[in-house]
Amino acid sequence: MRKPRRVQEQLFQKLIYSARNTQWGKDFGFSQIKTVHDFRRQVPAQGYEELFPYIHRTMLGEPDVLWPGKVDLFSKSSGTTNDKSKYIPVTIENMRKCHIRGTWDTMNLFYHEHPESQIFSGRNFLMSGSHYPFEENRKSIIGDVSALMIKRMPFVARPFFVPDRNIALMPEWESKIEKMAEIAIDPKIAETVTMIGGVPTWVIVFFNRMLELTGKENVHQIWPNFEAYIHGGVSLRPYKGELKRLFPEKKISFREVYNASEGYFGTQIFDSDEDMLLLLDNGVFYEFIPKEEWSKDHPRTLTIDQVERDQEYALMISTNAGLWRYRIGDVIKFTSIQPYKFVICGRTKQHLNVFGEEVMVDNTDQALEQVSEIMQATIRDYTVGPVFMSGHEQGGHEWVLEFENPPHNLDRFSFLLDKHLQNLNSDYEAKRYRDMALKSLKLNVVPKGTFETWMRLRGKFGNQNKVPRLANHRHHIKELLNLADRIGVRQE
Repeated sequence: MRKPRRVQEQLFQKLIYSARNTQWGKDFGFSQIKTVHDFRRQVPAQGYEELFPYIHRTMLGEPDVLWPGKVDLFSKSSGTTNDKSKYIPVTIENMRKCHIRGTWDTMNLFYHEHPESQIFSGRNFLMSGSHYPFEENRKSIIGDVSALMIKRMPFVARPFFVPDRNIALMPEWESKIEKMAEIAIDPKIAETVTMIGGVPTWVIVFFNRMLELTGKENVHQIWPNFEAYIHGGVSLRPYKGELKRLFPEKKISFREVYNASEGYFGTQIFDSDEDMLLLLDNGVFYEFIPKEEWSKDHPRTLTIDQVERDQEYALMISTNAGLWRYRIGDVIKFTSIQPYKFVICGRTKQHLNVFGEEVMVDNTDQALEQVSEIMQATIRDYTVGPVFMSGHEQGGHEWVLEFENPPHNLDRFSFLLDKHLQNLNSDYEAKRYRDMALKSLKLNVVPKGTFETWMRLRGKFGNQNKVPRLANHRHHIKELLNLADRIGVRQE
């Protein structure tokens, strides 16, 4: 894109003009906003809690609240302190000019690198979530963004996808994967599958079930014409060993996309890339919050022409879904500014998101507090890391806890901790469903003083240095368990 600043400026003006007569536009004086500077002055930074009263009115069927007209689709995302899930409006414009346009951008870039591809001569295998009506107004539909895109799929496109919508949108994952695997190994279907998209956690579970049903050693023995896997939600790095086992015979294109509930923000350009292109012309006006501003209620923001390489920025977006100066919590770092390419670094808050579960520190803190009260235990310190998938073994979470007063029944404590974490986080709950994607958490209890000694050894001891609670790697877990073994006996 030759003039990214102009593209973003024109998009900004269009968004403001479109929403000037909505309730939000009237409340924040959109008719007087002429520049980005005016926008920053008149519209404070927004979190979900600030937007929710407007979103709820929209869900109840009220028109012209955040965006012109009625909205009947709402994408379900991981929750906040006050609720298990967030509900993000998906307007007609947002569906067509953001999510669907982003999908076409991804495929155009794929074909640019692979002009000989036969992907559209075959079928795309659907790995989506499900949707359901909002209890307070059944005309409003809630679901994963993938499910909402399938719901709005044109009739003429359906022959190019498998399975049919009834199966693809099944809410019960165990039955759904079983039915999909049975369809996927049917020889007449199998030879037509050229592409799949989905979160790695579920896709690998699905692939392994295909192999179990057929006795085959890898996916290519079932899908001989398979070419590409479009993935997002979590990093593919922890799964590369598994995918190499599943696809050993020929090169597969693995394409990362950044298709969040709030919008389709980025896509990989080349197979060899480890970063993504920021999509600047698909209904999203971006602001970027420098790291030193993350904790502020009214942060200073930058526009696209002001960002620098190798600096971390929290994303703030205004979109054709009616999100205004919305802090989505994701952190990116630009690897290039000609063109604008980036990598996802994580979130502004500590999180654990190896499998798409998006567990935050607030979730683990609350779960521990609740279970400790029930079990009359006292926690001194803790940290959590992933257990990566291996072979046919599911992944999971491994906890290291140091108690002041331990519970009388550690197994019961572990069981309740897992259950309370599911109650607090709907994405973790989905991944834990019947142990299909994630197994129950593993608990390690270390002797008193282990965390203090560990922090001292790391040179991180003192009031300003905090124990890292969540990490998407196992370094902290391994260091603590090795130290605990030297200090004294630990429990598992």
